[in-house]
Amino acid sequence: MKINTKDFCVAPGEKVKLKEWATIVKPFYNSKKHYQEFLQEHVDELSSKQGLLYASNRYALLLIFQGMDAAGKDGIIQHVMSGVNPQGCEVFSFKQPSQAELEHDFLWRTTCRLPERGRIGIFNRSYYEEVLVVRVHPEILLSQGLPKELLEDKNIWEKRYRSIVDLEGHLYNNGTRTIKFFLHLSREEQRNRFLSRIEKPEKNWKFSLSDIQERKYWADYTKAYEECLKATSTRQAPWYIVPADDKHNARLIVSRIILEAISDLKMAYPKVDAERRQELQNIRKQLEKD
Repeated sequence: MKINTKDFCVAPGEKVKLKEWATIVKPFYNSKKHYQEFLQEHVDELSSKQGLLYASNRYALLLIFQGMDAAGKDGIIQHVMSGVNPQGCEVFSFKQPSQAELEHDFLWRTTCRLPERGRIGIFNRSYYEEVLVVRVHPEILLSQGLPKELLEDKNIWEKRYRSIVDLEGHLYNNGTRTIKFFLHLSREEQRNRFLSRIEKPEKNWKFSLSDIQERKYWADYTKAYEECLKATSTRQAPWYIVPADDKHNARLIVSRIILEAISDLKMAYPKVDAERRQELQNIRKQLEKD
């Protein structure tokens, strides 16, 4: 079954109402075996494309994953990127900023982790936390050492959106392609996954009291995401709203989006000139005599 990735893309400037976006859609697989085979096809193709990306050394790919707790970010990264050469891919998880990080602007700690050309960088949460969590809990701003006039600025979120859009535009103009995924989870499915984490001992470590506390702010997070998605989805760095209640389906959708993004790049393996070809032929003769 063909996955139409445009169905999940937020158009630039599009007003987003998350209740109008599905958290679950008809599966793109017929059985668990079919899902595994379909995902493996994506993984194999992505591995090949990543090798070309690394060899051509002209573009970088930045993948950003955002979503409510238990939306499946870790699982998607683990399964979708399982075939990628670790030398060409790095994953960074961003939690509460350290004191040293708070001494810089809100983009600094993630900017230091941007992927080099030829590589894939993955942000599990990102600088978008600064217009999501911090917006839901504005008291966090008080610990960021900002000037008083900024703390009192009613347009601070719009200015942060502008900073983000400008950064992603700058990255695009320098060869980095940014793809952003919002894993759209329903409140009921989050509840079920939290219960599963409690019931299964091997998942207990994933659960904390703060997860329950944040559920109380579900409506606030929904509003923050809606405004963020509208303000920061651009042609150069689009947002995709991925239905996340079905983990298998979400992985297939994400992997297809990544494949299409990397396939759109104009890449080629480095060409070998006449001098290099002659050198290789000489090496071959030496090896044949060995």
